[in-house]
Amino acid sequence: MSVLDEVKVAAAASTAAAPGEVAAASVAGSATSEAPETKGRGKAVGALSIAGAIDNSENSLINTFFPLIRDAFGLSLGALGILASLARFARMIFGPAWALAADRFGRKKVLFIVTGVWGLWTAAGGLAPNFTWLVILYGIGVIGTVASEPIVNGLLGDMFDDKTRGRAFGTVRGIGSVLGMALGPAIALFANDPNGWRYGMFTMGGLSVLSGVLILLFVKEPERKSSISDDPDVGRFKITDAAKLFKIPTIGLLAGMLPLVTSLVLFSFFVTYMVDVRGWDIPGAAILWSVFAAGMAVSAFVGGLLGDLFVRKFGAKGRIILMQIYLVAMAGMSYVALQMDWGKGVAVYAVIFTFGLIASVGFSACVLPMVSTVAPKQLSATAFAVLFSLIQGAISALMTLAMGFLSDVLGLQQVMLYLVTVPYLINAGYWFLFYRVYPKDAAKQAERTAAIEAGTF
Repeated sequence: MSVLDEVKVAAAASTAAAPGEVAAASVAGSATSEAPETKGRGKAVGALSIAGAIDNSENSLINTFFPLIRDAFGLSLGALGILASLARFARMIFGPAWALAADRFGRKKVLFIVTGVWGLWTAAGGLAPNFTWLVILYGIGVIGTVASEPIVNGLLGDMFDDKTRGRAFGTVRGIGSVLGMALGPAIALFANDPNGWRYGMFTMGGLSVLSGVLILLFVKEPERKSSISDDPDVGRFKITDAAKLFKIPTIGLLAGMLPLVTSLVLFSFFVTYMVDVRGWDIPGAAILWSVFAAGMAVSAFVGGLLGDLFVRKFGAKGRIILMQIYLVAMAGMSYVALQMDWGKGVAVYAVIFTFGLIASVGFSACVLPMVSTVAPKQLSATAFAVLFSLIQGAISALMTLAMGFLSDVLGLQQVMLYLVTVPYLINAGYWFLFYRVYPKDAAKQAERTAAIEAGTF
C-alpha cells in the first residue's frame, strides 16, 4: 500500500492551483513530513476488524434470539426495543468515556480490556433467570462492546492518509461483515433449542476474550508525536473541544444528517421482521441476515475504493456525489427488500444480497473519510466520539426504543417504511447542502496543514 508525500501535494496545490484544484487536493487529509510506518499494519487491521466484528455480533445477539427470549419470558416487541436500545445508549454515554480512557491509558490497553475481557459480562447474560436480570447483565456487557468504534476509527485515522483511508475503513468494515456473515448462522443454530439464546451468549463472550488477545498480540499503537505537534496530547479526545468542532460547517451538517441514518434500526429488527412478517424460522432468518452481511462485506470494501476513485475524478465533491447516489439507492432497495414479499426461494436471497451490496457504501466511502479530512488532527478523536458516539448513539437509541413500541401498534412492515425508507430519501436531498461547505472546509484544512509543515502557521 503506497503512501504519497502529502506535504508536497498540499503545498503545491495551495500555491499554484486554482481554487477548485486546491479543494480537490485538500482531500489528501492530514499531512506528515514522513510516510506513516507500514510494517505490521495488515495484521493490525485484521485484529481490529475481528474485534469490531465480534463486538457488533455481541450487540446483535438480542436481535437474532429475541423470538426465543420473547417466548421464554412472555414479552412483546416493545421489549426488543428496550434491549436493542441498550447498546445505543451505551454508545452515547460510554463511547466518549472509553475514548478518554484510551487517551489516558493507551488505546491498545483499553481495547484489550473492554473489547476482550469485558466479554465475560456477555457470557454472564446467558445465566439471566428473568427479563430484569437479562437487562442488567446484557446492559453491562454492551458497555464494553461500544468501545471499539471510536477508538478504532481514531487508530485508522493515524495509521493511514486520506488517499488510502477510504480503503482502510472499507477493509475493516468489510472483514467485519464477512465475520458477521459466518457468525450469524453459526450462532443461530443454537435456536433449535429453547435455551439456545443462553448458549449463544456464552459463545460470544468467549470469542470476545479471544479478540482481546489478538489486539494484544498484533496491534501496534501509532506514536502520538507528529509533524503537527510534539505534544503527545495532540489528537486525544477532549469533551471541552467539542464546541470547536462545530465551527467547521461540514461537521455541523454531518451532525444534522445523523437522525436520517436509520440503518441501525433496520439491523436491530431484521431477524424478528423476517420471523414475524415473512414467516421464517430463526436459523433461516439468520442465514438471510448472513446473505445481507455478505453483500455488506463487498459493499464496505468496494465502497471504500469507490470513495477514493470519486475523489480522484471529482475532487472534493466526489464523496458528496457518491453519498447521494448511495442514499437514493439505499431508499429504493429498502422498499424493494422489505415492502415486497419475495417468498423463500432464490429470488429473496438475490434481493437481500443486493440490499447489503449497497448498505455499507455511505459511511466507509464518504462520511468517515470526510470527518478525517476536515477535522484538525488535534480534534480528530473528539470529532469521531462526538458525532458517532454521543449524537448518533442518542438518536439511534431513541429511535430503536420507539420502533419497538410503534411496531406493537402499527406493525413492523409499516414502521420499516416510515423509519427506514423515507428518511434515506430525505437525506439524499439534505446532502445538497454539503456542496457549499465541504470543499471550502477541506481546502482550509489542507492549507493549515501545509502551513504547519512549512513552519509558517
